[in-house]
Amino acid sequence: MRRRSLLALGLALPCPALAQAWPSRPVRVVVPFAAGGIIDVVARIICEAMARDLGSNLVVENMPGGGTTIGGRAVARATPDGHTLLLTGASQAVVPALYPEAGYDIFTDFLPVAPLGDQPFVLAVHPGVPAHSVAELVAWLKQHGADANFATTGLGAASHLAGELLKKLAGVDFTVVPYRGTPQAVTDLVAGRATLMIDSQTLLAPMAAEGRVRLLAVTTPRRSAMLPALPTLAESGLAGFAASSWQALYAPRGTPAAVVQRLVAATEAARRDPIVQRRFTEAGVEPFAGGPTELADFLRAENARWTPVLRAAGVSPAG
Repeated sequence: MRRRSLLALGLALPCPALAQAWPSRPVRVVVPFAAGGIIDVVARIICEAMARDLGSNLVVENMPGGGTTIGGRAVARATPDGHTLLLTGASQAVVPALYPEAGYDIFTDFLPVAPLGDQPFVLAVHPGVPAHSVAELVAWLKQHGADANFATTGLGAASHLAGELLKKLAGVDFTVVPYRGTPQAVTDLVAGRATLMIDSQTLLAPMAAEGRVRLLAVTTPRRSAMLPALPTLAESGLAGFAASSWQALYAPRGTPAAVVQRLVAATEAARRDPIVQRRFTEAGVEPFAGGPTELADFLRAENARWTPVLRAAGVSPAG
């Protein structure tokens, strides 16, 4: 199956000598988000396990900014020898719609390696918002949306996409306020400078337990194993609502097929690693199975799904 996946992507079969020679130095894994968010957490869990398998350090380098295009561009232009990789998420799928001048093509300038994990998001509001259900929030936003700020970790991030879907399906409006990272966005939600947000259940659930935010629903079609009592947005009246934070690994175009195949094997081993599975569970992340072909198909499907949502919301290309 793995052999067919590589051939389907136009990759040659591996050269054993090259596979044995790589990696010859630490592997740089660029995460185009600030430290502290769920993609950064997943990156560090996965890279630690892959390092054990590959016998070389995988160094996570956070490179936020430009709606993930700064980090994406750095990897697209890196020497394609397997020593520079990109670990990113849902924002990768909407780069063409939001950043036409990004300087790279998400479909041709990267080789998909593997999807890694997927985490349900939760819809949270500041306790001062007089809403204890999605229906109550929708009713409140229809009257006060002009004064409501939606905190997101950046234009095109999974949190932003989920917010635009909320607008569309609920028929409401609010002001989207981008932050450089999840910790800063959560800080403003707790302080009341932001009204609502959709983001990591791992980060927001403990704050809800302390009364600093209020959780209303989970964003995935099924309830979260971490928060089984919390209804889904679909259950709460927004039929068809589905959004989450997924993470995936890519290599620059031109990376030798032998190296890509070795990376595929290392990610598969990492997802099966009991330590990774335990840490994923603690972080509210579910392993996301698949290899290069599955990731390539998924990325195209996500691009087709989210681009119309952004267009309907009137979100203009950032240029």
